[in-house]
Amino acid sequence: MEKLVHGGLGLARLERRVVFTPFVLPGERVRVELGAQRGGLWQARLLEVLEPAAGRVEPACPYFGRCGGCQLQHSEYASQLELKRAVLAETLRRLGRFEPPCSIRIIHAQPWHYRNRVQFHLAGAKLGFFERDGRRVQAVEQCMIASPKINQALVALARALQQRSHWHLAGTLEVFTNEDQVVLRAAAPGAHSPPRPLLALCHQADIGPVSSELDYPAAGEVYRVGMHSFFQVNRFLIDQLVACALEGAEGETAVDLYSGVGLFSLPLARRFRRVIAVEASRAAARDLASNVCRAGVAVKVCATSAAAGLRDLNETPDFLLADPPRTGLGREVVAELVRLRPPRLSLVSCEPATLARDLAPLLAAGYRIAQLSLVDLFPQTYHIEAVATLSL
Repeated sequence: MEKLVHGGLGLARLERRVVFTPFVLPGERVRVELGAQRGGLWQARLLEVLEPAAGRVEPACPYFGRCGGCQLQHSEYASQLELKRAVLAETLRRLGRFEPPCSIRIIHAQPWHYRNRVQFHLAGAKLGFFERDGRRVQAVEQCMIASPKINQALVALARALQQRSHWHLAGTLEVFTNEDQVVLRAAAPGAHSPPRPLLALCHQADIGPVSSELDYPAAGEVYRVGMHSFFQVNRFLIDQLVACALEGAEGETAVDLYSGVGLFSLPLARRFRRVIAVEASRAAARDLASNVCRAGVAVKVCATSAAAGLRDLNETPDFLLADPPRTGLGREVVAELVRLRPPRLSLVSCEPATLARDLAPLLAAGYRIAQLSLVDLFPQTYHIEAVATLSL
């Protein structure tokens, strides 16, 4: 195997064929079965590891390989971090067409039981996660990357599901917790609101007090987070993510794009005289306004898109932070950043490919990468979170 690529697949070249295989590591010699082919790219199934890599370990989870949630449990954690660093650098180089910094800082914490939010899928009598093919549900009794409180909820929901009256149900059950309070969100395919039988299952499960929102302590603040609002999922790394993203932030005015419930906005308000938070989601903007009020800080909340929020600015901020979805900033937002030219930018990204595409025009406009950090919010999976600090 030549290397790992984004998605956790191993890449190998066989004659003129490029072969992608799951559950392998660079340097390994393996036996595979070739499968689907498209445009010279082949998918393969791992049959046997003939010469294992030094970093190969026995997966801790009995569902690994069938459940689609994790892709890297066969690699020791230190090796996972180095593999992700290599994937991040290669993606920036290949798609952004620029040379990433020689040193990419890695920030990590406990690699198990870290998730504070998990979405379970329900199909008949099965409660768990989609299998790797994304079509069937793999029932699970516990999840090795979910927090203890979520695993308690999983046991309670599975116990309630044993009643035959629930076996026809299909949908999703999302559990979000601060290890004290629990938010449980139910949804069914094609339904605007969860059907009564699905709600009945939730009520019958002995989870304890359940609400539509909770108070999450992080980064020296307390955030009210509703069931429809996004919040970072790694309970061990939220504080370090905030510290990394705000490193070197100083001045009079700061802008927080895609601010969500204010994870970065509130700490920014402790440093800057004026903070503008831009959030398009109405639910998140409501939570943000509530959090600003409760914290007693000065933050102007703009419930609009990132591009519109930037167009409305009549001054150049001293610092701008952006934490966009997987789709990235996009051309319109990048163009506004180039127009405004804040002297310091902090880009938080959960998708290396879109980070590469966003960084390229910013670097062409005169910015340089002062610091690039890989914050491993998603151990055991291929997902990569990065923070790029840019300056003029």
